[in-house]
Parts: sequence; structure tokens; C-alpha cells
Amino acid sequence: MGNSLKAILAFVPSKKCQKYLLEDLEEMPVDKMVDLSGRQMRRLPVHICSFKELVKLYLSDNNLNHLPPELEQLQNLQILALDFNNFKALPLVVCTLKQLCILYLGNNKLCSLPLELRFLQNLKTLWIESNCLQYLPEVVCELSLLKTLHAGSNALRTLPPQLQCLQELRTIWLSGNLLSEFPPVLLDMPFLEVIDVDRNSIRFFPSLAHLPGLKLVIYDHNPCRNAPKVAKGVRRVGRWSEETPEPRKKRSGAVIEITLDEKPLLPPAVKTQPE
Repeated sequence: MGNSLKAILAFVPSKKCQKYLLEDLEEMPVDKMVDLSGRQMRRLPVHICSFKELVKLYLSDNNLNHLPPELEQLQNLQILALDFNNFKALPLVVCTLKQLCILYLGNNKLCSLPLELRFLQNLKTLWIESNCLQYLPEVVCELSLLKTLHAGSNALRTLPPQLQCLQELRTIWLSGNLLSEFPPVLLDMPFLEVIDVDRNSIRFFPSLAHLPGLKLVIYDHNPCRNAPKVAKGVRRVGRWSEETPEPRKKRSGAVIEITLDEKPLLPPAVKTQPE
């Protein structure tokens, strides 16, 4: 009954209904965080944009396809979650939030990203998984502080060579794309710690033993003839991961627990609590 009522109220523009959805949220929260995930909202209540000291805003799992221009007032915002919505294009107002460090855009309908994304020079984590991207927008390569890029479950076939300019990048997730070969640009990124190319169409893996920063490579569910060679101590997840590659010997993929110094961030939609 509660979910049905929220779904009905999302279509009603009255201030009383919006107040109900916000659970009487009329003042700036003490923890500087607002979580409106899973409310079936079709628009963001504008008065939220008056909380100018807001640091975290979670809008995951709604029916949003645009954002009000007043969002620009949130110049202290560091985390913005827009995943699991109906965005076909990233609202340009998001690109005015220059203090953003973490941006979740997964599970939308994005086919591209605007050039204005380059203005988010403090961005360290970008999630664009499960969209409609056929190529990785080159503007991503201009985010010089980016440390984590999750671009899985798109339709990527290649990566731009400019990606090697991201010398702060440590983790790249590319599972569930259309890669037919291991992206050559990753071979020129010695600072990478985690490479995930699970569930692609890669048939041959070059040696990754020359990458000194590498800690984990996930290459399972590819029609590969070999396992990538790695330096001592690097974990591999995939066929022949625990032995010298021998294509004649068929073994099931190994399951290895990921335990790194910095565990990857999970989208707010699958967290038990917001960050």
C-alpha cells in the first residue's frame, strides 16, 4: 500500500504531497545529506536546492529525466547519485557542481556525455555502467583526478588512447561490453591497480606483467585461449587463473574474494545505508 501511495503522489504536484514524500523535510539536515532514493519521483522538489550546505544528495531509483536549474545553488555538493532513473542526457546543471567528487549515473539511458563534464575537475569516482554508450566519451579523459571508472554493461568496443592521460586512475571496470580485444591503452597505464574485463569477447590476452601497480585482473567469461601473464602477487580471476595457461586443460573459473586496500564503492541503490 505504501509504495502504491507514493507512486500516485508522484503524479500530483501539490505542495502537501511533496511534503509527504519528503517526510516533512523542510530544514537543512544536520548531517548535510538528503536521501530521496526509491520515492518514484518525476521531479526534484525545488526547495531541496535551498540547502546550500548540502554535501550528499541521493536521488537513486526514481523516475527523473531532468533536474531544475536551481540545483546550481548546491555548490558544496560532493556526492550526487542519479542512478536508476530515466535520464537520456546528463542535465548540464550537474556540470556546474564543481565540488563533486563522486557521481553515480548508472542504469539510465545515456548515449553520450556533454563536453561540459570537463568542468568537474574534482571528480574522483564516476559510475556510468548500464547505459547505452557505444564508445567511452573522450571528455572522461579530461577528468584529471579520476581514480575509479565504472563503465560496465554498455556497448563499448574500444577505449580512446587519451585515457592514458588519467594518471590518477587506479580502478577501471569494463565488464559486460563488446570488447573483442584487450584495450591497448591499458597496457600504457602502469598505475592501474584493478582491471575488470569480465564478460566481453576477448580471445587473446597480452602480458600484463609489466604493470607494476596491478593488484587484480578479472577476465572471466571471455572466449580466451590464454590467461594474461601477471607479475608475482597479482590476483587473477578467470580460466587457468591459478596455473600456467594451458588451453588444453579446461577448468572452471576461479572465485576469488577481492580484498584490496581500498574496496570499490558500490552504487547507493545496493547499499544498506548511504555513504
